[in-house]
Amino acid sequence: MKRFGRVAIIGVGLIGGSIGLALRRRGLAEVVIGIGRRQSSLRTARRVGAVSCTTIDIAKGVADAGLIVVCSPVAKIVEHVRQAARHCPENTLITDVGSTKRKIVEALDGQLPRGCRFLGSHPLAGSEKTGAAHASAELFEGRVAVLTPTKNTRAEDFDLLEGFWSALGSVVIQMPAEEHDRALATTSHLPHAVAAALAAIIPESFFRLCGPGLLDTTRIASGDPKLWQQILAQNRDNVLAALTEFDKQLSALRSALQNRDEPALERLLAAGKRTRDALGS
Repeated sequence: MKRFGRVAIIGVGLIGGSIGLALRRRGLAEVVIGIGRRQSSLRTARRVGAVSCTTIDIAKGVADAGLIVVCSPVAKIVEHVRQAARHCPENTLITDVGSTKRKIVEALDGQLPRGCRFLGSHPLAGSEKTGAAHASAELFEGRVAVLTPTKNTRAEDFDLLEGFWSALGSVVIQMPAEEHDRALATTSHLPHAVAAALAAIIPESFFRLCGPGLLDTTRIASGDPKLWQQILAQNRDNVLAALTEFDKQLSALRSALQNRDEPALERLLAAGKRTRDALGS
């Protein structure tokens, strides 16, 4: 893929830091500029080697960028893309890593100044941990990265970002932003909501009795509540639809228990096992 002279990353937490580490260790960029709000976070990004240099000034950070990757919380992505487009070189391509896409794409597609373009990305990689201290150059290895092109997307921009994510180790697929959000409501956003709800009902008196099953099931509930509040709110309608389907399954399971319908209960459990086994490790 193309080697960029300067890549600017706005938001150098877990995802942004991992992008920077992968770029630098694979020799894909001469300079990786980390842009953030807090000097403490930027110091961590420098310490782990995720960035070459840092700044809290977006205008300064993107001034000479060949590619800009916005890794801000989803509620800030549109604002940060627009700000970057006002100060980066003309005709610069900008992407993001947001877990929601429709509202972001609708706000930015074909609407940036000075010939700049936006093409949405979402690498399906991450952790309940946050911050550059937990970044990994291998975070994207074998993980799907979704691109959400529109009728305004240039073929060369798609090719460039496909090559970018592939070079970081991802398997790249494309889909419309609306389809992405419907799917992620079930595969990502609903699981987080369910894990949080399950964790919230555990009384402290039961803590000593929580085994690996519960810990595995609720692991993602440790994610940043502010970040996840934004994700769930931005994808509200799709998450509500996914919750409705989940409610149906819970109701069926509850009914089987109440009616002592052991065959029905076993069918429900077997259906879940088949799907989970098909997903692999």
